[in-house]
Amino acid sequence: MGFSVLVVDDDQEIRDVLHIYLRNEGYRVIEAEDGLQAIEAMEREPIDLIILDIMMPRQDGIMACLKIRETFEIPIIMLSAKGEDIDKITGLSTGADDYMTKPFNPLELLARVKAQLRRRNAANQAASATSEIIIDDLIIYKDQHLVSVRGQNVALTPIEFSILLLLASHRGAVFNIDSIYQKVWKDQSAFYSDNTVMVHIRNIREKIEANPRSPRYIKTVWGVGYKIEK
Repeated sequence: MGFSVLVVDDDQEIRDVLHIYLRNEGYRVIEAEDGLQAIEAMEREPIDLIILDIMMPRQDGIMACLKIRETFEIPIIMLSAKGEDIDKITGLSTGADDYMTKPFNPLELLARVKAQLRRRNAANQAASATSEIIIDDLIIYKDQHLVSVRGQNVALTPIEFSILLLLASHRGAVFNIDSIYQKVWKDQSAFYSDNTVMVHIRNIREKIEANPRSPRYIKTVWGVGYKIEK
């Protein structure tokens, strides 16, 4: 599956144009009309990059960027009809990675999208080369498929280890049950039970949490899925 790009703009024509260009490059495109819808979309499914307009109703791009940066580290390209330097500085200071002024050339924006995704992919590969993931007193040894909690080794099944590694490798991202199933089992089947994933999550918690009823590591985002916080 290709990268997922979230396009956030209250202008339907701009969303339509970007959707066409991005889809033609093989990207999966999700659309939102304002910052609130954008955050809701990010809580539902993993997003690899955001194209975020500044001037929008309900919640503008500046406030949305600040909110997104509380949890997510994915690339954000801001769009604005304003071209003054102060607006660019404001956008970048809130956490945006790049900034374009409207009207813009869709091909130039597409080139910037590719550049940001290449940079993120290279960073992820560098992180993947690290053989350990340390989250407080939880240590995941990727090469050895071992887990240690509070100085004690924990025996996880291969599936349990894969689920934990998925969540730990994308800290802050919320994965719904479908995403976990597809990424861990490598299966697009629609005939599995939600309990398949839920039971494994429960088993992992029983093994790594001091109090499984009040988990410290794997958090439930009710109605959405699971995550490991930063």
